Amino acid sequence: QVQLVESGGGLVQAGGSLRLSCAASGSILYINDMGWYRQAPGKQRELVARISSAGRTNYADSVKGRFTISRDNAKNTVHLQMSSLKPEDTAVYYCNAEISKTAGSFPVPSWGQGTQVTVSS
Repeated sequence: QVQLVESGGGLVQAGGSLRLSCAASGSILYINDMGWYRQAPGKQRELVARISSAGRTNYADSVKGRFTISRDNAKNTVHLQMSSLKPEDTAVYYCNAEISKTAGSFPVPSWGQGTQVTVSS
């Protein structure tokens, strides 16, 4: 069993900052990519940022220069530092990790339960 637990969401004014964290636990041999996705009401879930096990990152164009993703491989954690937040960043943010549980197994995506981020204007 693998569990991803997010924390750090909340309400913030436009221009403010928040830091999201996600910790993976359970039967984990190796974590490949980790990332953050978000889903606003009435919209599809979209990629916000991803980071490989080697530290390579990619970001949605809408958050480039404002958000920074990082991870700690030893602790199986991933973080999202969000700055200069805008009302359009309001969404439920989900942590995602591609996890291998046993030697030779392909990594399987796992999801957290989501954390609400609300940016007021």
